[in-house]
Amino acid sequence: MRTDVTKTEVMTPPRRARALWAHASLRSRVLMLAVALLTTGFTAFALVTGNALRGYMENRVDSQLRAAARVFALLPPAVAETGAERKPPTRLADFSTDVLGNPVITYVAKDGTVERSIDSLAGANRTDNARGLALSRLDTAAVAAHGGQPFTVDSTTGDARWRVIAMPRAASRAVLPRAAVTTSADSGSVVVATSMDQVDSTVDRMWQNYRNTGLGLLAVLAVAGWFAVRSGLRPLSRIEQTAAEIAGGDLSCRVPELASSKTELGRLTAALNGMLGQLETAFATRAESEARMSRFVADASHELRTPLAGIKGLTDLHRMGALPDREDIDDTMARIARESERLTRLVEDMLQLARLDEHALKAPGQPAVRPASSSPPGLDLTPADLRTLAADALHDVRALDPTRAVTLTGPTGDDPPASAPALADEARLRQVVTNLVGNAVTHTPPGTPIRIGVGTVGGHALLEVADQGPGLSPEQSGRIFERFYRADTSRTRATGGSGLGLAIVHSLVTAHGGHVEVDSAPGQGATFRILLPPLTDQQTYLHQGREPRPSRG
Repeated sequence: MRTDVTKTEVMTPPRRARALWAHASLRSRVLMLAVALLTTGFTAFALVTGNALRGYMENRVDSQLRAAARVFALLPPAVAETGAERKPPTRLADFSTDVLGNPVITYVAKDGTVERSIDSLAGANRTDNARGLALSRLDTAAVAAHGGQPFTVDSTTGDARWRVIAMPRAASRAVLPRAAVTTSADSGSVVVATSMDQVDSTVDRMWQNYRNTGLGLLAVLAVAGWFAVRSGLRPLSRIEQTAAEIAGGDLSCRVPELASSKTELGRLTAALNGMLGQLETAFATRAESEARMSRFVADASHELRTPLAGIKGLTDLHRMGALPDREDIDDTMARIARESERLTRLVEDMLQLARLDEHALKAPGQPAVRPASSSPPGLDLTPADLRTLAADALHDVRALDPTRAVTLTGPTGDDPPASAPALADEARLRQVVTNLVGNAVTHTPPGTPIRIGVGTVGGHALLEVADQGPGLSPEQSGRIFERFYRADTSRTRATGGSGLGLAIVHSLVTAHGGHVEVDSAPGQGATFRILLPPLTDQQTYLHQGREPRPSRG
């Protein structure tokens, strides 16, 4: 028979402490750490000062013991006892009481036998060791082993301690008066002992004062530290609040500057605000991109639906037999062909824009001047001269509208056209120039003069198409390169186009590492300006030294 037993994990004290520490707040951790450090510091200070005080007091007792031992080593036991009993002519008890605090003087024989013990506290001869001095047998060899250095012994009654020093009595014979020398002074030793109660009580009082004072001070500092830590961590609470607001969807929130930029908190605030700014910009860019994509899909669907609807309507007429004459059938087929060509151009333009957008997303950090090895899809970058394209554009305008006055100038309009070498795909740039020229011819009244400028400005190759038409408003200038945008909404799609021409211009110029801009005002015409990076010697070498094509103008 099988029995399942559920085992309960037992939390050991160290594991329980780690669990509590892991769940504690930062404020509590800082406070506990500060209190622990203060406790350690106070304890270390008390240990150092207590041991220093004890050592100092023991050194004083040792000095007094040495002085007393030298005195009693010179005196016979009878004289010392007389002084202890307060009998003239000596007052040795006063000396022992004032200097040593009531010592016990013991005279021992050479073999360690106690001859006489004088307790200065009682002022009498005591051999029963009433105060509990646990003195071991001190013969001549034991005294010599101590070498005249004080040592500590225990008490037979309680926890008291005694400080003891032993010296031989024979060393005093040369300085004693001849009358005071006795036959017993030739051998034996004198042992002077004093109680350490005063030293121990003083150190104990100090420890008690330290304990009481330290606990009180720790309590006060803990309360003060709580408010100090709470005040110091208040900026983190503000950061937490800001993060919560951002998580709620308010990306415009910023962390308030609560400290100098030279402090850690100030630098953290600046870094967080910079990060929040980038996040807000990224989200805004994504929202704008999604909105543009939605508009693009809607506009593309609308643009595609128009020619498809026309083709379907014409084919339905033919299927229903509504075109009995051959002339009607030919006219209908011609209209279907035109709508098909229009639909093909629209699809090709949309595919070209999609390919350019895909390359821009894959290489957002690509330098402005791209080598041939990193050309966008469909672009064959070679050394070219924009003056050639400008001369061809001049002929295109004359072919589209022979009544227009068209001129080829330099960048300022007053100087002659100049060479403008650049690394470019000539076929794609020809499409760009053709779109700009077609836009100028389509959106200006017949006979409006057009100027084509070409040259170099600030090291960049420039080509511009300027007209003297009705111009654009600031709102129209800001949106002129958007896809499916038409400044003149009154024009039909047959005359006004699909609204992708200038969008293709912008994408192709950007793919070449350049930029296109428009300078226009209502009633003052419009100037579309293309700027491309200059052709460098290194780029010429990459393309096997092919020179820019000469101008045909």
